[in-house]
Amino acid sequence: MNVLASAKYAIIREMTQRDNNLLNITWLCAAAGVSRSGYYHYLATEDRRRRREEQDQNDFLIILKAYQFRGYAKGARGIYMRLLHMDPPVHMNIKKIRRLMKKYGLFCPIRKANPYRRMAKALRTSNVAPNLLNREFEIRGPRAVLLTDITYISNGKAPRCYMSTVIDACTKELLAWVLSRSLEIDFVLETVNQLIEGYGISLTAETLINSDQGSHYTSIKFIQLIKDSDLRQSMSRRANCWDNAPQESFYGHMKDEIDISQCSTFEEMHRLISDWTDYYNNDRYQWDLARLAPREYHKYLITEEYPLTIPKAKGED
Repeated sequence: MNVLASAKYAIIREMTQRDNNLLNITWLCAAAGVSRSGYYHYLATEDRRRRREEQDQNDFLIILKAYQFRGYAKGARGIYMRLLHMDPPVHMNIKKIRRLMKKYGLFCPIRKANPYRRMAKALRTSNVAPNLLNREFEIRGPRAVLLTDITYISNGKAPRCYMSTVIDACTKELLAWVLSRSLEIDFVLETVNQLIEGYGISLTAETLINSDQGSHYTSIKFIQLIKDSDLRQSMSRRANCWDNAPQESFYGHMKDEIDISQCSTFEEMHRLISDWTDYYNNDRYQWDLARLAPREYHKYLITEEYPLTIPKAKGED
């Protein structure tokens, strides 16, 4: 039954229930352009529709709870994965999630194209490493390929700050990050030192760390630090963002999901980003990571123990 026909049936019922009604059902149905049998079916199924509406409302409250988890908006897939991680897990058809989101007007912001795909490259040196990665982000396994980059964050109120990160290309886990008030090379070196301090035991002499050809990564200090850390340096081809695509995607999602509009100091910006990075690693589930968060996915690859129970696909409820 479509919405328009349902509305007509409701009007017909309301008119026939008036004390002064002189119009019969046959005439009203003909005037509304609906069938008499359809009207009686509408009356007969009223209890079923009411129960369905009550069930939809109850299910939507569960969806809304998942949507609001940790304060970050989610799409249908994100909600589906959050429901699987609840205790106890909630198994809900993703088509049903989309239907109820549409029905009750719940929308997830759509990622906008980022016009700042690259920071301005200045003071280049000739110390460009070969592209050893060649976009083989995942096949080498966890901790085998690391991606690093810099982005800037600004809202017009707080001082502009710069973020240096290192992520695991296979698990998409954020391994190290530093927020800085300036573009001096020290914060990039600090990011690598943070990486080695936290994950050095799981890295090998075959581990690649891939970056663009920016001045920070072609500097003598950075190259020497990578050598001293027993890592292999790789660089993307010039002006080719696809060679570092997972890192670009990470920054895009972060900027779409955090609301920095109310930050007025560097410290406020740091606290907000710190909360999001914890959410990203532990609770931001990714469809292509077997419905797991990056840290969960890394554990799954290492232990081969999958933590979720996912039901078989069914039709719409």
